[in-house]
Amino acid sequence: MWPERELDYVKLDADDDGVHYGLCDGDRLVSAVSLFIDGKEAQFRKFATLTEQQGQGYGSRLLQHVLDEAERTGVNRIYCNARSHKAAFYKKFGLTEVPGTAFTKGGKEYIIMEKHFGSAGDRNRKEP
Repeated sequence: MWPERELDYVKLDADDDGVHYGLCDGDRLVSAVSLFIDGKEAQFRKFATLTEQQGQGYGSRLLQHVLDEAERTGVNRIYCNARSHKAAFYKKFGLTEVPGTAFTKGGKEYIIMEKHFGSAGDRNRKEP
């Protein structure tokens, strides 16, 4: 995700509180994500797939697993800081952009995206 940065740049104080998932191709880690649950809300962070492995379903499988796990644990809302140019990818999984949340970090543009579960999830559904 930040291969040009030092390891300390991607470490979070809350890393010990998260659940970290990865998918491997053989013995090579190709996709990873961290899930942080706080009561009825969750955030997934540090979601990345190796550039040369993108488009092969690794990230999709991993993201679906994290969304399923969050819903299974009773979370009402899950969100992420998505790179703006990747918003369409997250929309395929029912996440929606939170208006007015665009920001820049490390020279990259982001938007907060969210998904609601349960009765709150009705706002994620599109009209036919």
